[in-house]
Amino acid sequence: MIKTILFDLDGTLRHSIPAGGDVFTDYMLTLGLPISAEERLLAERWDYYYWANSHELRADFELHKEENSDFWGRYARRRLVALGAGPVRAQELAPLVNQYMQDNHKNESIVPAEIPGMLGKLKETGYRLGVVSNRDHPYTEVLEKLGLSQYFEFSLAGGEVGSFKPEPGIFQAALKKMDAAAQETVYVGDNYFADVVGSRRAGLMPVLYDPRGLFPEAGCPTITSFDQLVSIVQTL
Repeated sequence: MIKTILFDLDGTLRHSIPAGGDVFTDYMLTLGLPISAEERLLAERWDYYYWANSHELRADFELHKEENSDFWGRYARRRLVALGAGPVRAQELAPLVNQYMQDNHKNESIVPAEIPGMLGKLKETGYRLGVVSNRDHPYTEVLEKLGLSQYFEFSLAGGEVGSFKPEPGIFQAALKKMDAAAQETVYVGDNYFADVVGSRRAGLMPVLYDPRGLFPEAGCPTITSFDQLVSIVQTL
């Protein structure tokens, strides 16, 4: 029987509108880069892989510590290759898209309308709720600003415990903090590589939020709207 439900923050409880990946890809189309629907999908999947504490991300962050490093330029080149651009073309386009994103990508943080009601119902039913994120620093103020802090017993950032999804350590630290058993805990997130793989490694039951159908191979309960979560949890 499930007693505890942990949530990812960014991309799950909190959404950025418009999504950076969409702005990036749409700009490349205006520059004449041919991008098929399949290539767009592959680039979106690559984004999830990259930000799931991947080897490439860690390498880029390490270089970012050096003077005159260019983290976002390296990211742009990598994403352009994922979109189907060759290495030479990616090298040419990266400065343009990097500057465009800096000048034009002004996003807004929103909470999907169904989330507060869903969280309230889960809490009223007796589930214990928490948030676990790969952020470097505590984010209590973020939850308060989003109007979500009242639903959760605690929040945990990977930087607080020196472990980041998909490493099992961050999930184990969360379980210890809540005195919860892994087999009685669900983890809800939008990133297959970080959230599903990571929570499974730690013995939790993953539920994937995947409204675009990016991960048909997830092999776990999947939702496209948070209205579906309460009934799914009750069947686990």
